[in-house]
Amino acid sequence: MLATKEKILVVEDEKDVSRLVRHALAREKFSVTCAGDGETGLRLARELKPDLVVLDLMLPKMGGLDVLRALRPETKSPIMLLTAKRGEMDRVLGLQLGADDYIVKPFSMRELQARIESQLRRAAGSFSGAGGVKSLRIGELDIDFERHDILARGKPVRLAPKELALLKVLIEADGKVLSRDRLLDVIWGYGQNLEIDTRTVDQHVARLRRKLGREGARILTVTNAGYKIKMR
Repeated sequence: MLATKEKILVVEDEKDVSRLVRHALAREKFSVTCAGDGETGLRLARELKPDLVVLDLMLPKMGGLDVLRALRPETKSPIMLLTAKRGEMDRVLGLQLGADDYIVKPFSMRELQARIESQLRRAAGSFSGAGGVKSLRIGELDIDFERHDILARGKPVRLAPKELALLKVLIEADGKVLSRDRLLDVIWGYGQNLEIDTRTVDQHVARLRRKLGREGARILTVTNAGYKIKMR
């Protein structure tokens, strides 16, 4: 269990689900605030600045994807989606919009807690710029991991935390191929213990490439193997 009392915002309109999640997380000493609709969730996220947001996609007043679209540029805190079992397209779009993870209903509280703790650990320290590569230039990319400053051909690029982490891990691999499972383990912390679709990695890679523009072509797909970055 994490030592600090992190603030978690749960945006969920199903009262039974919200109550169970709140009780389970409060028992683990998290500070939990709940919202029952999208508009309230977005307002509370801006006011409270939580360490992590658990966001249902099917919400009254303002849909979860709209909340995500509005909130992602404003915060580096992890955002975890709650999705319906058949909502694959919503999950894909959510990842494209910058969600850090998703969990499919119905879910176990144990898995939810494990994923939340994993996200918070990484947000707190694993990719804060401590250790490893701190700054460098690759082609027309100027990267300062300590300041979270990325320039692509002289233009600033705003990366979400997982995108920055993905870029850093690929660079530190120095051109070696990293499998999707390896990237899930290093960046998301799941290893082989929790079920998560490796397309999560693919969506983050696609979004990172798009944000880097022409320099995104440096991130190469190796068929049946994974990804690597062209360093020269």
